[in-house]
Amino acid sequence: MPRDSLGHLVAGRISPPRPVPSTIPRPEYVGRPAPKPFTGSDVYTPSEIERIRESGAIAARAVEAVGDAIRPGVTTDELDGIAHDYMIANGAYPSTLGYRGFPKSSCTSLNEVICHGIPDDTQLSDGDIINIDITAFKNGMHGDLNKTFIVGNAAPDVTALVDHTREALARGIKAVAPGRQVNVIGRAIESYARRFGYGVVRDYTGHGVGSAFHSGLIIPHYDAAPAFDDVIEVGMVFTIEPMLTLGTTENPGSIAWDQWEDDWTITTRDKSMTAQFEHTLVVTERGTEILTLP
Repeated sequence: MPRDSLGHLVAGRISPPRPVPSTIPRPEYVGRPAPKPFTGSDVYTPSEIERIRESGAIAARAVEAVGDAIRPGVTTDELDGIAHDYMIANGAYPSTLGYRGFPKSSCTSLNEVICHGIPDDTQLSDGDIINIDITAFKNGMHGDLNKTFIVGNAAPDVTALVDHTREALARGIKAVAPGRQVNVIGRAIESYARRFGYGVVRDYTGHGVGSAFHSGLIIPHYDAAPAFDDVIEVGMVFTIEPMLTLGTTENPGSIAWDQWEDDWTITTRDKSMTAQFEHTLVVTERGTEILTLP
C-alpha cells in the first residue's frame, strides 16, 4: 500500500486513462493544454440551468455509486472506475479526464490530501476519510460536486471534522442571496469553522461552472471582504466547496500546503486530516437551488 512508515500517503501507481466512447461529446479542452478563455456569463437561462441540473444529477449519482463501494481494501483507482463507468453509461463525459492533463475521471483525496488527489493503487484503510470529487459534462454543461466519506470507523475528532465541514457548506449556501457580494459566503463558512478551531484552506476556492468547468468567478471560503465583491445575481451558477482541516494555521487564517510532483495532489503541510464538501447551485429570487442532487 502506498504509505510511508508514519502512515502518510505517498504516490502510488497510476493506471492508464479510461477510454470514452467516441459517441460521447468531449469538452473543448480535451486534447489541449488548457481550456479556451471563458468569455460568457455566469448567469444562465432557465433552459441552460436544466441542462446543468441534468449533468449535476449524473455526477451526484456517480458519487453515491462510488460511496456504496467504499470500504477497507478498495483502491482509489477501483473507485475511479465506478465513477467513470457510471458517467459513460449515462451519456456524460467525466470532466476531469484530460482537463489540463489530469489523467483520471474523478479526484480521490484521502486523509491529508486537501484536493486533486489522483486515483491510483492506494488501498483504503479503516479510519481513513476520502473525498470523492466528480464533475459530469453532458449537453454542453458541467455539473460539479464532491463529498467526504468515512472508511469504516474514524477517530471522533475526524468524524466531527467531516460532520462540521458538511455543515459549513450548508452555512455557505444559506448565506447566498441576490444583491449580496460573494464574500459573504466565506464569512459564513469561516465564522462557523473557527468555533471548532479548524483551519480554512484559502488558496483553493469555489468557482463559476456551467458551460465552462471553471469560468473565472472565484468563491472564497474565508472572510475576504472587501475583496471578491462580485454581486450575486438571480440565475448565477457557481460551486461552494469549503476545505477544513484539523491542523493549525501557519499564518493568521492561512493553511500551509504542499504539492506533489504530479502537479496536482495538494496536501496539508503538517499532514493533518482535511475534509471537503461541494455543490453546484443556482441563485434564485429567494436564495439558492442545489443542482447536484441525485
